[in-house]
Amino acid sequence: MLTDVQIAEAATPRPIAEIAETIGLTPDQLEPYGHYKAKVQPETIFAREPGPGRLVLVTGMTPTAAGEGKTTVSVGLADGLRRIGSKSVLCIREPSLGPVFGIKGGAAGGGYSQVIPMADINLHFTGDLHAITSAHALLSAALDNHLQQGNALGIDQRQITWRRAVDMNDRALRNVVIGLGGRINGVPREDGFMITAASEVMAIFCLAASLEDLEKRLGDIIVGYTLGGEPVHARELGVAGAMTLLLREAIAPNLVQTLEGTPAFVHGGPFANIAHGCNSLMATRAGLAFGDVVITEAGFGSDLGAEKFFDIKCRIGGLNPEATVLVTTIRALKLHGGANKTDLATPDEAAVRGGLINMEAHVENIRGFGVEPIVAINVFGTDSEEEIAAVAEACEAAGVRYARSEGHARGGEGCEDLAQAVLDALEAGQGSYAPRYPLDLPIKEKIEMIAAKVYKADGVDFTKQAEKDIAQLESVGLGGTPVCIAKTPNSLSDDPTKVGRPTGFRITVQDVRPSAGAGFVVARAGTVMTMPGLPRVPAANGMRIQEDGSVVGLF
Repeated sequence: MLTDVQIAEAATPRPIAEIAETIGLTPDQLEPYGHYKAKVQPETIFAREPGPGRLVLVTGMTPTAAGEGKTTVSVGLADGLRRIGSKSVLCIREPSLGPVFGIKGGAAGGGYSQVIPMADINLHFTGDLHAITSAHALLSAALDNHLQQGNALGIDQRQITWRRAVDMNDRALRNVVIGLGGRINGVPREDGFMITAASEVMAIFCLAASLEDLEKRLGDIIVGYTLGGEPVHARELGVAGAMTLLLREAIAPNLVQTLEGTPAFVHGGPFANIAHGCNSLMATRAGLAFGDVVITEAGFGSDLGAEKFFDIKCRIGGLNPEATVLVTTIRALKLHGGANKTDLATPDEAAVRGGLINMEAHVENIRGFGVEPIVAINVFGTDSEEEIAAVAEACEAAGVRYARSEGHARGGEGCEDLAQAVLDALEAGQGSYAPRYPLDLPIKEKIEMIAAKVYKADGVDFTKQAEKDIAQLESVGLGGTPVCIAKTPNSLSDDPTKVGRPTGFRITVQDVRPSAGAGFVVARAGTVMTMPGLPRVPAANGMRIQEDGSVVGLF
């Protein structure tokens, strides 16, 4: 059996100019990065707006640790739509090096539903994440230099909210002390790192509408507060322009292709458990400008990526999603039905039926945003027909469209039924998208609404720190923004051990931080970390490059 990277490297990609031509882009509108990658400048995208595209989100049920294949389904669906005559375009996130070298391996799809060049996309690609990390680092350096040079702004070192970032899983950097070694080495203070995917610069990058908007948003970043409690912004440190300069090439969406030649914009990469979890608004607008049906994906389940897609990205970007694909797997259903995580490959129809309560909760979530779901049963070789039939029966009982997704094994051909189900849903025109909460509610009430309506919690408890944070954020004018909740992806609750559809629980909010440039505030629930760690045996341990240039171990 071939690995994902072997399948990808055996493919013969078409020149990127040919792929671009299929959606009406001419060679002079591309900035090639070799033969198979290119960037499309924002002005080219703006010249085509408004486009004819109809937007479809791919999300999932609460996943197992290995993930349920949302990206693979997204790629297969886009290919399946092309096979049945639709001019589809795929829009997904760029992988972070942290998960690539950590536990999940590559993030460009899998099997015969991949975007290529797979190794490039999973590693340095066109340098976007490096540019974002550098822009973040510039602001960090400017902040500490300001303290060193006399602190003219009167920044309270105890109220600095800006932390450093690196695109790698490194738990040892979660909490650090900087500035040691004497006066010439800076002002000693406590600090810490987050992964680049959780950086506010990443969020801004993915929500900016133009270079001008990017610079304004970067300037709006709150790095901390003065002794008098006033916010200090990046623009006051004088580096918003330089940060924009570092991102001037990165902001252009990256155009690549699937194994079957479907155009794919791969751009931006915030995580959904600790950030807002969606590819760039610029890339989505490119898809809508150049495609008839745009398939986009948001991280983790509907309680995380989808909620943030609907409540943050669509609201900020003025998007109108018309359908949502809910990726469901037999193995995840078994986990939520009480099966041991070591037995998920063993047939167990009873556990599947027991786990359907989790899938049903996600169906309710999607419908709560006024969008009609289509369940994609992402089929694995270990699934039995009886188990798949149990899922189909539940979908029919709930009045939900469903179809098998066999993109991993069969590519677009294995997703034609799913593609037709999506087109049927679009044709039916059911539902009308709407966010779950009004922006003018106080921050606490918005968090409580998400907890009650999306997580199904009985209520929310706020620590003293969270209460203090919220009061400060509302006092500086951030009360009327969306809320981005950082929470475990392993449960509808904030406790990763609670599987299925938990009841009788409350959410605990530990702290709330400003993300003023991105246009929201971030509430951290439970014990979720913004800097992941490596597992006992990282995926990196099995990776290498051979003498002929082929890659081994990259998923």
